[in-house]
Amino acid sequence: MAGTLTTFLSFAFVLGVLVFVHELGHFLAAKRIGIKVLKFQLGFNPTVLSIRRGDTEYSIGALPLGGYVKMAGENPDEPSTGGPEEFMSRTKWERFQVLIMGPVMNLGLAVILTAVVLYQGAERLAYETRPVVLGAVMSDSIAAGAGLKPGDRITEVAGTAVATWEDFYIAVGTKPDREVPLTYVRDGNQGSVNVTPKTPDGSRFEIGDIGVLPDVHPHIRAVSAGEPAEKAGLKPNDVVVSVNGETITFSSHLKDAISKRPEEPITIAILRDGQPLTITATPKRTGSTGLLGVAIADETTSIKPGLVGASKLAVEKNLQYAGLIFQTVWGLITRETSPKQLMGPVAIAQLSGESAQLGWIALFSLMAQISLNLGILNLLPIPVLDGGHIFIMAMEGVARRDFSVRIKEKMLLAGFVVLMTLMVTVIYNDLARISWIERLMPWR
Repeated sequence: MAGTLTTFLSFAFVLGVLVFVHELGHFLAAKRIGIKVLKFQLGFNPTVLSIRRGDTEYSIGALPLGGYVKMAGENPDEPSTGGPEEFMSRTKWERFQVLIMGPVMNLGLAVILTAVVLYQGAERLAYETRPVVLGAVMSDSIAAGAGLKPGDRITEVAGTAVATWEDFYIAVGTKPDREVPLTYVRDGNQGSVNVTPKTPDGSRFEIGDIGVLPDVHPHIRAVSAGEPAEKAGLKPNDVVVSVNGETITFSSHLKDAISKRPEEPITIAILRDGQPLTITATPKRTGSTGLLGVAIADETTSIKPGLVGASKLAVEKNLQYAGLIFQTVWGLITRETSPKQLMGPVAIAQLSGESAQLGWIALFSLMAQISLNLGILNLLPIPVLDGGHIFIMAMEGVARRDFSVRIKEKMLLAGFVVLMTLMVTVIYNDLARISWIERLMPWR
């Protein structure tokens, strides 16, 4: 119950802030130009709270799934006086300013939130910024079937250079169930293979994976006195390479290898000051799991930029993420990206709850990503969206005449159909990620 309440409150907070900022952009731009704003509402009806100040009614709806700003003379079907306080009476340039400010506010919020998160400092896995050199290829994986081997360095995915593991994960993760060519270097010779990334079992989201791991290993951070690890001779800063001949890449792999072998001797290959050693240890039983009495850590790098550095890095990050969003949209149009990767309100609510439990830094990170998506998607030339209205005005400018109400209604109807199709798709995806609902879908 507590988890459900946290999820709901987090979702309402995230969506409420993002919608408020978006609509505030329209509101402030309209007020600055001199357009009368009749209503500023967060959420959809029924209205639970309403206050009037001057010409504007400020209200909150019971359904926290959106909001809107209603301006005088905005709807062609309503009676119009033609006065300067009406939206449609203003020039195209002035109307453009009102329409564009909603998405601009969301893009600005994304940069601000990202800068706040980065300013707090963060740690990231060190290997993410290194070249894509394979440390392990999982047995029975897509990569193993394609003939990739440890030591191979992947340089391109689908014709696009991948300089780091971060680039590689993005390139492969965005292409589940799509055959893509990989270019690699082995012993100085270049080769290529075709692979079809698959979504790992148990993953809630459609993210491609081929079953390769970086050439890194966890290290022992601390050893508890009197525990099996100390008795076996393990020491702080030992790097664990393998357990019973099985390569260990991350700390989670080492924890799993230890926990599933209580009271069973295991052979641990380590590096101590760069020198290889082999140690045998026997995890003690604690309940149904094994413990050695060690603290384990992955190799990380820390960043702690100043205010200027965090702001600059925030802009760079958001430009990078914006490129990925445009790539995804284009992939949907060309059918290179699966619609299953899209998320809707249910998934956003789940992520909001999970992020809130991790702390406000994680929640702000999620808000920044959603705000960026909201800002960019609202700029798409789809009628009904801000970008669609801007697109129609641009077409009128090119044609040097205003379209009739009938033509605009048809364009808006087409945009509405597109949005409803998209909404049905994302809600279907969200529901299919819930295990008990998925079991009711025999076609999946």
